[in-house]
Amino acid sequence: MAEQETVALVRELSQAFGPSGFEDEVVAIGRREGEKLGEVREDSLRNLYIYRRENTGEKPVVLLDAHSDEVGMMVQYVHENGLLQFVPLGGWSPGSFAGHAVRVRNREGQYIRGVIASVPPHFMKAADKGRMPEISDYRIDVGASSAREVEERLHIGVAAPVVPETAFHFDEERGLFSGKAFDCRVGCAAVLETLRRLQGEALDVDVVGSFSSQEEVGERGARAVAHTVKPAVALVFEGAPADDTFTPSYAIQTALGKGPMLRHFDRCMITHPRLIRHALQVGYSHGIPVQEAVRTGGGTDGGIFHLQEGGAPSVVIGQPVRYIHAPYGIASAQDFENGVRLAVELVKSLTRKVLAGL
Repeated sequence: MAEQETVALVRELSQAFGPSGFEDEVVAIGRREGEKLGEVREDSLRNLYIYRRENTGEKPVVLLDAHSDEVGMMVQYVHENGLLQFVPLGGWSPGSFAGHAVRVRNREGQYIRGVIASVPPHFMKAADKGRMPEISDYRIDVGASSAREVEERLHIGVAAPVVPETAFHFDEERGLFSGKAFDCRVGCAAVLETLRRLQGEALDVDVVGSFSSQEEVGERGARAVAHTVKPAVALVFEGAPADDTFTPSYAIQTALGKGPMLRHFDRCMITHPRLIRHALQVGYSHGIPVQEAVRTGGGTDGGIFHLQEGGAPSVVIGQPVRYIHAPYGIASAQDFENGVRLAVELVKSLTRKVLAGL
């Protein structure tokens, strides 16, 4: 895929509205692009499956997964003065909220622009000025003055989904994306691009791509994907939090521009040692820069796939993203390219002998 096509796809996926449980726009993009590559199916959780055109149905299945949802919000109720109380969909840092623009989807499917409001410092009590606000301290202001206006004029009600309102930008000179939802829309783009590059290849495996839903609220879609696909191996694309801005240099393991990150350990998975060793060797033998990480927190769909249906050896191909779970993130086009290259070569390397060795 030419660079401009990659940028256009990442841009479209990034700007799509898709908090957990409301991934419809992302699924529509995946369906449109996936139908160029093979058979496309969906399930009731809005998981999207792309079955490679060359699949035989008689070989072990390799799953290429990325989650389609983004961290977002949901309206809980409307205050009498027209401000919207909300709950988070996914793990937000409370400090990232104040003053950011958002899009609220009303009952008619229209997007209403709002701003996340907090108590101005002029009206704060002395005890509150040094305190980090909690998420429950924030409201969404859509410019209304009453609950009646919100209901009758703007048609916003309980359970309206919300995402940040951001502008995607690509710095061509430095090859940097900035925008929202790179966790994990860069992964969705990588699934599609990997499938595209595998077209016509003679493989020892069948390949299925998935856009799994509701990862940010507990990897829920992945449970259905695991039961449906029954993979022998799962390669999980993920927007991984880059650690090269607030971490001492000796501890950096997920730096922007240094290649995809393979994670040995996090709160949900000890990565299959033989699979990750094989993946690292594939990267080294093809000159693909790869980073390694050990994490004490975080979780991915790999945590589901490596346990379900008897357990599928799984590895996370992490795209370093600065400031994930915030209204804006920064990611590298070169990291995206190297992540796809690694996935392509890894799939091609999975012979029957390698699979038996796992």
